[in-house]
Amino acid sequence: MNNLLVLPLLVPLFTSVLLVFMRRSILSQRWLSGASSLAGVAIAVSIVIHVKKDGVQTLYMSGWAPPYGIAFVGDMLAALLVLATTVVGSFIVFFSMGSIGEERESYFYYPLLQFLLVGVNGSFLTGDIFNLFVCFEVMLISSYALIVLGGTRLQLRETLKYVIINVVSSALFVAAVAYLYGVTGALNMADLFLKVAEAGQGGILNVIALLFLIVFSLKAGLLLYFWLPGAYSAPPTAVTALFGALLTKVGVYALVRTFTLVFGGMPEVTHVWIGWMAGATMVLGAFGALAYKDIPRILNYNIVISVGFIAFGLATANRDSLEGVVVYLLHDMIAKALLLLLGGLIIRAAGTGKLSEMGGLMRRNALLGWMFFATILAVAGIPPLSGFAGKLLIVRGGLEGEHYLLTAVSLATSFVVLYSLMRIFMAAFWGDERATASATDTRKAGLLLPTAGLMLIVVAMGFGSEWIYEFASEAGRTLLDPSSYVQAVLKE
Repeated sequence: MNNLLVLPLLVPLFTSVLLVFMRRSILSQRWLSGASSLAGVAIAVSIVIHVKKDGVQTLYMSGWAPPYGIAFVGDMLAALLVLATTVVGSFIVFFSMGSIGEERESYFYYPLLQFLLVGVNGSFLTGDIFNLFVCFEVMLISSYALIVLGGTRLQLRETLKYVIINVVSSALFVAAVAYLYGVTGALNMADLFLKVAEAGQGGILNVIALLFLIVFSLKAGLLLYFWLPGAYSAPPTAVTALFGALLTKVGVYALVRTFTLVFGGMPEVTHVWIGWMAGATMVLGAFGALAYKDIPRILNYNIVISVGFIAFGLATANRDSLEGVVVYLLHDMIAKALLLLLGGLIIRAAGTGKLSEMGGLMRRNALLGWMFFATILAVAGIPPLSGFAGKLLIVRGGLEGEHYLLTAVSLATSFVVLYSLMRIFMAAFWGDERATASATDTRKAGLLLPTAGLMLIVVAMGFGSEWIYEFASEAGRTLLDPSSYVQAVLKE
């Protein structure tokens, strides 16, 4: 059953290749991409079941045992994130069918989307830090094409900044990997756990750890997020939702995996830096969410706040906070996709993204309005919806770890999230109707059904949080004590 681990990469990879040859048949592209996405969900569910039943799953490529060969590792954290990725990817594929437009569809939109999923799933499942770099690049190459697809002036301007920042971070990434290999002679993450522990994480290894912190912070939007609000405002709604739900979370995952498995030996150095960066990110993200008066910027700064909040859980690094990181990551991937899709529908219905130019949408778009309101409550962490359980665990972990200032900041920014999103709800749905000439009807099922499906998942995750916690607690235990991960990979 270990061969299942490679299927989340192979299925979208082969799908993307086939889709390239279907450029002239948009309908065939839609059907194949949708079927492939649903197959990915089924595979991810199977992986989660096998990990729950049999423990950490491993697959050694070409039969080369680690530390010499590349290993794919499916622990509970990776399995859950792959499941969330395939679910989000599926709903965005179906949303794209009614929103992205045939012109973009004819220029390889679906192959690029599937290829991006290859990179995301590979990043979660790889057990080799250089292969993590490779999977990052696969994901980024696809994102470069997706963010510019359509060629508007805004897209071209923001793509330039997006590409430059990611090229710089990738150069730093490969340099950090080279330094780490030069010091330890290892690239396999489980082997690195032993080598770093044996050498003692001090001196040059702490410098390398901080270099990795800079790299992954750039990719996640942790403190060094200046590229994110503009870049994520440029592409169509479906692409923005894909980026906001998945790309930043790959950077967050890399931080969590690296600083619990490889560089977990001196939290008084690394985790203190993560904590300060988390606090600054939450505060600056909150200022951004309050300062702007257009929907894309407000939503994108809420992405920044959530990245800082997850990093706060990593900085605390006790049992409650790490379990909370897992629960909140799952929630944030689903809820952010839903929030960004609904935000795009509001802009489409109003014909503008500026709060001062919209109003009265509740009369014609009541379902959209109440779905957005429920999503606001979930994102802000209001019980019993999906955001509450993870936020509670991280806050409780922060109090147990005596991180009182960070805990206060996290709670304060939660109110900012609620307030900033309620501004959108009040401005867009209440008051006098102010539809512009560019407003379009969003009530057709092709757009509302995918968002309704994500909404049901958000509600189910809230009411089923105790059941989700059973899986998340297992992932949290592995993060707190990586010995089971190391033993499964190295067979020791």
